[in-house]
Amino acid sequence: MIPASGSYQLTNVRVHRSLTPGFAEPFDADGFALADMSVADGKIASIRARGRSAQSDAIDLAGRIVLPCFVDCHTHIDKGHIWPRMPNPDGTFMGALTATGADRTSRWSAEDVARRMDFSLRSAYAHGTKALRTHLDSVPPQEEISWPVFETMRERWRGRIDLQAACLLGIEGVRDKAWFERLAKRVAAAKGVLGVVTYMVPDLEELLDEVFGQAIKHGLDLDFHADETDDVAAISLKKIAEASLWNGFDGNILVGHCCSLARQPDLEVLDTLDKVAKAGLAVVSLPMCNLYLQDRRNNGTTPRWRGVTLLHEMKARGIKVAVASDNTRDPFYAYGDLDMLEVYRMATRILHFDHPVGDWPKAVAATPAEVMRLDGAGTLAAGGSADFIVFKGRSWTELLSRPESDRIVVREGRAIERQLPDYAELDELMV
Repeated sequence: MIPASGSYQLTNVRVHRSLTPGFAEPFDADGFALADMSVADGKIASIRARGRSAQSDAIDLAGRIVLPCFVDCHTHIDKGHIWPRMPNPDGTFMGALTATGADRTSRWSAEDVARRMDFSLRSAYAHGTKALRTHLDSVPPQEEISWPVFETMRERWRGRIDLQAACLLGIEGVRDKAWFERLAKRVAAAKGVLGVVTYMVPDLEELLDEVFGQAIKHGLDLDFHADETDDVAAISLKKIAEASLWNGFDGNILVGHCCSLARQPDLEVLDTLDKVAKAGLAVVSLPMCNLYLQDRRNNGTTPRWRGVTLLHEMKARGIKVAVASDNTRDPFYAYGDLDMLEVYRMATRILHFDHPVGDWPKAVAATPAEVMRLDGAGTLAAGGSADFIVFKGRSWTELLSRPESDRIVVREGRAIERQLPDYAELDELMV
């Protein structure tokens, strides 16, 4: 369908309002419009209303949906695919922490991390991801192993997936101020993002000040894991917003999970959301992982809540919101393949990204691209790189009802070879 060389035009392309800035033609109730899209020299030359400039040799997509390549802003590809050798013993959050810690201590050599990372990236690339941020476990001595591996991987994948990394450690590790400053310098040297997991420890505010201080000193954006629990007393999202305001922080801040917010009283929720909006935080929900971990009951009873945060209420306040893959085949989530279509499909069902669809598709493309400072990613626009995905589905109900395993991924105007790696490649790492 997509020529191997030269310029071409696609006609009867179904594009979405939220992901085609500058396309001012009428859209239907689901946000779609039919268009003709021309590609030349690896870029989108034009997007125009269907039929206004159709060429005789145009390739007719017959109304198939075309979306920009995905942006996955919260992953853990350093943990990916360790499940076969270190499963979660009971499916709980604590079970995941314990199992992952044991595996990291005993198995995470540079070769092991690199091979699993590369496997993960080949999967993401085949599914249509253009940019990805991964967290890197950075508790000593792992930071000395994983950051050099990441830098090598980033160069190896340059031009296929734009890679970012954020360090990951429990906020209690910040108490060792000298070590944490060394870590911040290491992250800055790698052009990374400073990240921690927040808990409601007694000195949380003091530790957050230290995190913000190091981010300001080294010119780093911030990425937090926060409130991944059903405990209504977990309010670190609000504490992060307050710390940002009193530190006068002007970098980008992304906060993941924020599950407990959905359990809190309305007045607490409103106070938190007002502060998050004022501080300019962005929030990413991880619907598949949190559905797996949160409210898991090993007493024969059924979970009673979904484990996701209040994205609708956040979005209504102008807070940037996204969804992402999170963990893949590790003790925190036994499944997944870094397929952002699967993430969006599940998010639509779990978080109700429909009736109306509105601009929710931005949550897997344009919004995370903005948070990650990736100009031009996550949208389809004249002059931008011709990085897009052609699906069989012609409507949301068609697109989100099947895996779309035969999708066509186009990078710089050319269809890539979509070869998913075989799990057997990892067998020797699982012994």
